[in-house]
Amino acid sequence: MGSHILSKSSFLKGIQCVKQLYLYKHHYDWQDPISEAQQAIFDRGTNVGILAQQLFLGGAKATDDPRETDMAVVRTRELINKNIHVIYEAAFLFDDVLVISDIIVKSGSRWKIYEVKSSTSVTEPHIYDAAVQYYVLKNSGLDVSDISIVYLNNQYVRRGKLDIQELFTIESVLLPVKEQWDFVTEKVSALKKVLRKKSIPAINIGPQCHNPYDCSFLGYCWKDVPGYSIFNIAGMRTDKKFELFNSGKLKLQDIPEDFKLTSNQRIQVDSEINRNTIIDKEGIKEFLDSLSYPLYFIDFETFMPAVPLYDDSRPYQQIPFQYSLHFQKSKGSELQHAEFLADGKSDPRIPFIENLLRDTEGEGNIIVYNQSFEMNRLKEIAEDFPKYKNQITERLERIKDLMLPFQKKYYYNPAMKGSYSIKNVLPALVPEMSYDGMVIAEGGAAMNVFEALINETDPKVIEKTRKDLLEYCKMDTLGMVKILKAISKF
Repeated sequence: MGSHILSKSSFLKGIQCVKQLYLYKHHYDWQDPISEAQQAIFDRGTNVGILAQQLFLGGAKATDDPRETDMAVVRTRELINKNIHVIYEAAFLFDDVLVISDIIVKSGSRWKIYEVKSSTSVTEPHIYDAAVQYYVLKNSGLDVSDISIVYLNNQYVRRGKLDIQELFTIESVLLPVKEQWDFVTEKVSALKKVLRKKSIPAINIGPQCHNPYDCSFLGYCWKDVPGYSIFNIAGMRTDKKFELFNSGKLKLQDIPEDFKLTSNQRIQVDSEINRNTIIDKEGIKEFLDSLSYPLYFIDFETFMPAVPLYDDSRPYQQIPFQYSLHFQKSKGSELQHAEFLADGKSDPRIPFIENLLRDTEGEGNIIVYNQSFEMNRLKEIAEDFPKYKNQITERLERIKDLMLPFQKKYYYNPAMKGSYSIKNVLPALVPEMSYDGMVIAEGGAAMNVFEALINETDPKVIEKTRKDLLEYCKMDTLGMVKILKAISKF
């Protein structure tokens, strides 16, 4: 990996937790496998970084392979000596610390550094990221006049060709970065000392495991924590969970009776200890009496492209691309099913809403699970495409939320493990139905799969992926039908 001890990424790991840094450098193969969701985030960052290079055209790339660090540093110095004014992936090494800057631009006799992020704002980790770059580049002899974070402008609305200048926001962080100079200097020295030690730092799990990012060694550090523990108590602050943990309490059964819990947390804990199921028949009846047949059980899937693909859309806007609908004319009548899945070739929102409006014509309630999600998507379509506003408003007035009886604890089963997500409620109420074993088993995976499908060219892959997406979304609405049927028996 070259002649450096620390890199920009390992420095940031060390700020979060020195144990994470040590494991990363000395026990790299102990890391948790990278999930598809994490890989999608990494790929998005790479793609946004490449796109941002269009802000500063005509540059030369210094790094083809980040693993060839010595070559990258030499190549960067050569480009600087040749008076190249824009350099992408510029590599610098100072005091055994390697950084690769996304873009550096020469302005007069001085240089500006641009660090590209796929976020929509500047965060504290971004400041530390920029600060270690500033430290290394300045100490490498580069005359730096400014350093900025380049991030996505979530107020930008695409209309026609992508406007790169409007898509990105450039924000100078020179002042907060300068304030971190002493911190970086001291931290570099301290982290190198940690890495020279012969043993893993004795640091217990704590809030740092998830702040600011999930540690990549959770599997190793949390191996003695059972799959269902005090850390799964719903709605409990992190500091309270670690208060319990640090006092030797790990299982829900270990929690002292006088430990302060909210009413919902007490329900979860007592239900787990006593293995009892809570059924509030009056609450359930009140909910059931509020429903009017026919019923339309609906679930949406969306994806959130970082860079807007379609006119009248913004960075990270949730774009609906699929729905499943189970229709029941009256209680006990035969189920009917309708579905929509976009072709991935054009903006899915208009065919999505036109099909949905057609399939939900008439009277009766539209049943969703977590109504804020579906309602917000419909409101956004009404705002972006006003011609559908009146019809959408009528559908919004008919929506009922099947999550409500579980959110209000009209029904609680210890198998739900403190959650009222449909992924927990369904197998608790209808044991024969489960998402286990499905190729696509949650919305995040559906989102990433569809976005990847847009650029897929293999017909077999496209066919298989579409089949998996349809099966997943259909499972959600069929599950809602089964859940309503189950609570109707109480």
